[in-house]
Amino acid sequence: MILLRSLLFAIVLAVVTPPYAILGMLMFPFSPHLRHRVITSWAPLVMWFVRHLLGIRYRVVGAENIPAGPAVILSKHQSAWETMALQVIFPPLCFVLKRELLKVPFFGWGLAAIPGIAIDRAAGKDALAQVVEQGRARLKEGFWVVVFPEGTRVAPGTARRYKVGGAWLAKRAGVPVVPVAHNAGEFWRRNAFLKHPGEITVSIGPAIEVKGVKAEEINRRAEEWVEGEMRRLFPHHYTGDAPTLLPEVDAG
Repeated sequence: MILLRSLLFAIVLAVVTPPYAILGMLMFPFSPHLRHRVITSWAPLVMWFVRHLLGIRYRVVGAENIPAGPAVILSKHQSAWETMALQVIFPPLCFVLKRELLKVPFFGWGLAAIPGIAIDRAAGKDALAQVVEQGRARLKEGFWVVVFPEGTRVAPGTARRYKVGGAWLAKRAGVPVVPVAHNAGEFWRRNAFLKHPGEITVSIGPAIEVKGVKAEEINRRAEEWVEGEMRRLFPHHYTGDAPTLLPEVDAG
């Protein structure tokens, strides 16, 4: 049954995604907010199939912590699920993503039409400047910005070093940081074709104010909250006092 459901879901994505990509290309002359509203209607549509076809539900804890204005979200990254779900849970947002993703047929073309932050990860320190420059522009336009500070998807019970780019953007833009923890990787693993039914918990932490706080400290507070919340909500993934630390990689 899981194999059949996963296969049907793959077919749904193959059918639904190309029209949205084409629509995105046709909407380039329109305003960023209109393009975003139309193209990201893809996310709740796909999430309907995630729930009713794959049997993956979710609940949100801490929704009252969502600020009234734009913020930088520093989220745990375990699967492709959160790239869709965060668009449904939060106000209009965009992602920091690798520029190469924009070249992926249909999916990347749709991403290119949505206001976002595409960076060249081979640029080293210049990549941080790209995040800050483009991120400040998106925040001024009223979009939230999602950053996955670990830089890649990680398996449940593991962690990578949190990079400071998202905190640096929030500091420079003068907006709060919202930490997010979740266990999507339990049911939708990285690069896995099979998706397993179950309930994902998304926990939204108290906003971290940036005034008078250095970016490194903002990043440390976000990491401390997210990893602490992961251990509190999902202790079965942790055998010690801290998650398994993985070596640095450059992957998506």
